[in-house]
Amino acid sequence: MKVYQSTLKEFTEKFFVYMTLGVIASSCLGSVAAMLVLMSGTGTAEIVQMSLVVGVCMWYNASALAQLKPKLVFNSLLFSLMVSSLMVIFHLL
Repeated sequence: MKVYQSTLKEFTEKFFVYMTLGVIASSCLGSVAAMLVLMSGTGTAEIVQMSLVVGVCMWYNASALAQLKPKLVFNSLLFSLMVSSLMVIFHLL
């Protein structure tokens, strides 16, 4: 929990810098996850997975661009990176 608090404090202090880097990171990792999902096929399961990845990445981008509270934006970034990373790992194994 100490790592989370210190990272959140750093994110809050340099909000616009990390928000911009987060948009790039979330979008890039999300696009890799989307590519791997589509390489697996275009069935119902893949479309659901694709919708999840796109929705989570869009949520972070929207919350960052709307300049919501830093804690909400930070948590959205973590969630977006986690979902995209899990999709990448799932489709690489």
